[in-house]
Amino acid sequence: MALKLYTNSFSRGVVVDWLLIELGIECERIEVAFDTEMKTPEYLKINPFGKVPVLVDDDVVIYELGAICAYLTDKFAEKGLAPALNDPQRGVYYRWLFFISGPWEAAATDRMLGVGVNPEQKSSVGYGDYDDAYNAFVIGVGEAAPYLCGEQFTTADVLVAAMLFWQLKMEEIQPHPAIARYLDHVSKRPSYEKFAEFFSHAG
Repeated sequence: MALKLYTNSFSRGVVVDWLLIELGIECERIEVAFDTEMKTPEYLKINPFGKVPVLVDDDVVIYELGAICAYLTDKFAEKGLAPALNDPQRGVYYRWLFFISGPWEAAATDRMLGVGVNPEQKSSVGYGDYDDAYNAFVIGVGEAAPYLCGEQFTTADVLVAAMLFWQLKMEEIQPHPAIARYLDHVSKRPSYEKFAEFFSHAG
């Protein structure tokens, strides 16, 4: 049974499109309409959040963006989009996968919604506050040489760069020389031009 990706061209599902280009694999792409098809009983059985993307691989259903990308990377490990299990860079790879899907997603969303964290609350919030998360982001990206895991381009770069490209486009993150340098390296990937076609229509 072929892989199926339930997505929408105006959603973060385009990140999976980029990863599929890098992996060079075929995947049936099923466009799902916001607020109508995504909220049907049939679709909610696949994803109770009523959102996209969702990956279906036979009986396996995955509906978190980071989980989808990690799953595909491991399923097609021979494509080399993750450091080997015994490679010290594997820890860096994991760190970025969880950072972009956890602390950064939460901090950026809170900022966008105007939800602040006061000094008394910082110790109870995993990412501290937005400034802490942004500072950690800039320091980490500044260490990229040229990619997050050194010379190896990985799925972590797909997730992180896609988020940065999007947030810069929407003016949801402050520009920084370290971010600009990192994205300049990523934009030279052959896959980026194809991804940019999807990305230009989103938002």
